[in-house]
Amino acid sequence: MTQTAKLTLTATAAALLAAGVTLTTTASGWTAPAWLKPKAPVTAPLTGDATPGGAVTPVAAAAATVAAAPAVALPPAQLPNYRAIVQTQGPAVVGITVAGLHKVDGPAMADGGMDDDPFFRFFRGIPGLRMPQPGNPGAQPFRGQGSGFIISTDGLILTNAHVVRDAKQVTVKLNDRREFSAQVLGSDPATDIAVLKVDAKGLPTVQLGDPRQVQVGDYVLAIGAPYGFEQSATQGIVSAKGRSLPGESVVPFIQTDAAVNPGNSGGPLFDAAGRVVGVNAQIYSQSGGFQGLAFSIPVDVALRVKDQIVAHGKVEHARLGVTLQDLSAPLAASFGLDTPDGALVSSVVPDSAAAKAGLKAGDVITGIDGEPVHVAGDVSSRVGLARPGDKIKLELWRDKGRHTETVSLGRADKDVQEASAAPEGGSLGLALRPLERQELRGSGLDHGLLIERVTGPAQLAGVQPGDVLLALNGKPVDSVEQVRAAMKDKPRQVALLVARDGQQIFVPVRLG
Repeated sequence: MTQTAKLTLTATAAALLAAGVTLTTTASGWTAPAWLKPKAPVTAPLTGDATPGGAVTPVAAAAATVAAAPAVALPPAQLPNYRAIVQTQGPAVVGITVAGLHKVDGPAMADGGMDDDPFFRFFRGIPGLRMPQPGNPGAQPFRGQGSGFIISTDGLILTNAHVVRDAKQVTVKLNDRREFSAQVLGSDPATDIAVLKVDAKGLPTVQLGDPRQVQVGDYVLAIGAPYGFEQSATQGIVSAKGRSLPGESVVPFIQTDAAVNPGNSGGPLFDAAGRVVGVNAQIYSQSGGFQGLAFSIPVDVALRVKDQIVAHGKVEHARLGVTLQDLSAPLAASFGLDTPDGALVSSVVPDSAAAKAGLKAGDVITGIDGEPVHVAGDVSSRVGLARPGDKIKLELWRDKGRHTETVSLGRADKDVQEASAAPEGGSLGLALRPLERQELRGSGLDHGLLIERVTGPAQLAGVQPGDVLLALNGKPVDSVEQVRAAMKDKPRQVALLVARDGQQIFVPVRLG
């Protein structure tokens, strides 16, 4: 062994021993130097008086007890048996090949719009697959590949909706190389779940788990066909739960660092016990390949969608009829809340379920059916996964007090996206005037004060001339006098409801 190698091993051993880790090796025959080896305990004088017989006074004994107390440490987690999971559950994971015509706009392709399309994001880069080419608008032939998993012995298969989107031919390939033509029973773009059926009996099935039991830091395993390489297994941990992605307001995604790439889409995500807890659906990437963030649809969400598709051939989603935004600490303080937990209602759609139940801008939804609400995404996922006509009990914070409302949910329109997070901006320090009658008619508002000039704190916060101030601390304002009265007690912070470009948002304002 070279001197450099010896020094490296010595440094490594020292670091491991300092961390409380024992290092042993038989391959190199290397042993720790004498100064690294643990020594026998040495009797040393203790602080305090010793008796002639060697006994230690209580003070010295207490000091010895404290010195000998072991450090508290979490027990090491046991790695799951990935080999067993692959061997027992892998036969129920399938590869899916699709072919069809995909409608593509020429301008959309030129804009780079294909990069934002999950269909292209997951199929791009798979060898041998034909994709639409920029500059050739219209319906173009394509071939693509994804993954899925069997949930019933008679051939029900779950995958992603974007895997089979626009597909005219769907072929399912099993682990034993058998191939079947599959029928698409239905798909739901809102949750990105599709259900396939093949004509077969006695097929292997996966074991289903409960994603609610999975916690951040738990081990997970993904199996699929990345880039067309069938039955590829990758492992990682759960890195977050309940993620709401831009444009995806219904699904509370499970975020993992298990490598998921184009072709993995629709494949299962297993927990450490080999049970499916998610459907791999999206990646966060600037290159089209895995960069450490993957998102899976909780399997209970997928099963709810499956039940509707099997029973009715389609999926219906409920609608509350509000626009929500997350609470920040300043906003929470403005409304008298101790913590920024909840979803702030910034606007209510007329004649919606929320309007009929009496919800109004400024309400904070803190719970649904006894379950706490922490962010706006909690509300959107609960509502979006409910059925039209379902009743939910909302816990609200209104006028610095707690209230409850029972809401009968409406039907979601395809073009309506519930509970999108609204941006923040604005503060006080404004030149205001009441809106003229024709201005009210033109804006579609029934009250408000036009912001004519912005200075000081408002300018720093981004308020713009032309914004309309609708409410202050949840109370509608129609006159400058009302604003002055609200500011008379010189509050340290307030919340403004402003209208801009047809949108309403609450803005926390720091005044002191």
